Amino acid sequence: MSDTAEQGEELSAPERLRKRRSAALRQARRVLSRGGFSGTIRRRLALLTEAAPEVYDLDEPSDMYGNGVVAALEERVAALLGTEAAAFFPTGTMAQQVALRCWAGRTGNLTVALHALAHPEVWERGAFSQVSGLRTVRVTGEPRLPTADEIRDFEEPFGALMLELPLRDAGFVLPSWEELTEVVRAARERDAVVHFDGARLWETTTHFGRPLDEIAALADSIYVSFYKSLDGFGGAALAGPKTLVEEAKTWRHRYGGMVFQQFPTVLSALVGLERELPRLPEYVRHARVVAAALSEGFAEAGVAWARVHPEEPHTHEFQVWLPYEADVLTEAAVRQAEETGTYLFAAAWNRGGPGLSFTEVSVRAAGLEWTADEVKAAVAEFVARLTENVGDEVSR
Repeated sequence: MSDTAEQGEELSAPERLRKRRSAALRQARRVLSRGGFSGTIRRRLALLTEAAPEVYDLDEPSDMYGNGVVAALEERVAALLGTEAAAFFPTGTMAQQVALRCWAGRTGNLTVALHALAHPEVWERGAFSQVSGLRTVRVTGEPRLPTADEIRDFEEPFGALMLELPLRDAGFVLPSWEELTEVVRAARERDAVVHFDGARLWETTTHFGRPLDEIAALADSIYVSFYKSLDGFGGAALAGPKTLVEEAKTWRHRYGGMVFQQFPTVLSALVGLERELPRLPEYVRHARVVAAALSEGFAEAGVAWARVHPEEPHTHEFQVWLPYEADVLTEAAVRQAEETGTYLFAAAWNRGGPGLSFTEVSVRAAGLEWTADEVKAAVAEFVARLTENVGDEVSR
């Protein structure tokens, strides 16, 4: 027996499935989204080398502790968002802790009001309280953004309201423009500052029907990510009033974010702003075509219940829910990719309840090639393998 086979036998079933998923994504000919993060180091560096001269003079000295190309990116972000200044951070987790810590010092209130599904509550291991001494209160746990009435009627004071736009774990959902402006107004009535967790703010312009600077103008400060939508290597920015940003840079140093050189990540962010940002509205529009085709495809394939959420996506990302266990759905998706070269559902399937699972679908450049009929045909192929998997489970 070969070493590879022996290693395969030593892996658990979930580990083997993860390896198959990774291999299937690398080898798939057709996907709805192919993020740069899944590519090889060689490929990513080659793409950066090709595109970087379009966005910055590579004969300039490299950055040191935030000058040069880093400062250029900060100026670009501030201009796009219409703020006085912006500061580059290595991570969004750090950027938002620093922003809300600064605001707490100014308001005299350490309490941050946010959604129960907000990123810091779900994904950051209690960083706000454990690292920054902040206290969070959950305005609502409903799969939508808080309402103005919920803000006005909340039973205890808070110094800052944090709004995640879009709210990823509720299905990348957004309020209407009117609802958002009313929520901000309600927070102001309580003398609270408003901070936007705008990791994916870049793709909200289509839904709101407003440019980025008009959206950002509602908030006192905004955080944006460079890899979630723009396909950068990483990094984030905090934008807002100059005095806040200057204070944030001091705390950035204290938090260990004063990195010696960051030009590869910063160049990739500038490339993302140049190449991906203008295409996001196109992705959003086509995501709606894909979402409708998925719904029709599941109905035509005879699936008893399926849901695309939101029914008309607010961004280029949305959820698909099906009444099967996550491992069954994952096996069907991987088999389809292995056997046909089409990886329709490449993201992980997650348990949403007994016998109920969901996955996230993202539509980017690769997805623009898909017609509605091709999406429905891929759904039929997926359901055929899903049915086979369920039949195999029953027969056992």
